[in-house]
Amino acid sequence: MSRFPLAPEPDEEAAEAGRKLFAGRCDFVKGVVAMEGLPDADRPEICFAGRSNVGKSSLINALTGRKALARASNTPGRTQEINYFDLGGRLYLVDLPGYGYAEAPLAVVAKWQALLKTYLAGRATLRRAYVLIDARHGAKAVDHEIMALLDTAAVSFQAVLTKADKLRPGGLEAVAAKLGEDLKRHPAAYPEIIATSSEKGEGLPALRAAAWTLTVE
Repeated sequence: MSRFPLAPEPDEEAAEAGRKLFAGRCDFVKGVVAMEGLPDADRPEICFAGRSNVGKSSLINALTGRKALARASNTPGRTQEINYFDLGGRLYLVDLPGYGYAEAPLAVVAKWQALLKTYLAGRATLRRAYVLIDARHGAKAVDHEIMALLDTAAVSFQAVLTKADKLRPGGLEAVAAKLGEDLKRHPAAYPEIIATSSEKGEGLPALRAAAWTLTVE
């Protein structure tokens, strides 16, 4: 069996607990442009990271059942803030700037990429990072850079395939197997891959349940 299998459907209890967590209040807290602007570290938090245009905003909106909680820019790579959302006072959901490319001045890009790396390496209450990877393209070099940073910081991360519904029948297993091989080089990788589709709702119960477990550990 692969060391990084696709995550199974959660059991009924975990699925319902995850559903309730994400169906409850979810309030925008603030957009952060510097580490000193981060909210108090008074609860666990999870973050979503991914290349520009990986479908991060769509996934966050689908998880919470809201159409515009996380806003996708018309120009990929223009989101320059770390956006904090409060899930019922129990968990911070953190939407990180997209990485990989951006149609913005180089100095601006460098500044927010530095903020991203500082946050990932230095936030004590960060329980898990979800690294989003487009199922059609697999992990790229820039994804491995972020994963290596998480390895160094000893921050647990889980790979989440997005747009899984866009693959041909049978294609998901091959993509997951290749990603599993890539993940073997990363000691901080959680040993399951979650495959999702924001449009079809696939994988959302598993992702919600996984996040819920981090509030009770």
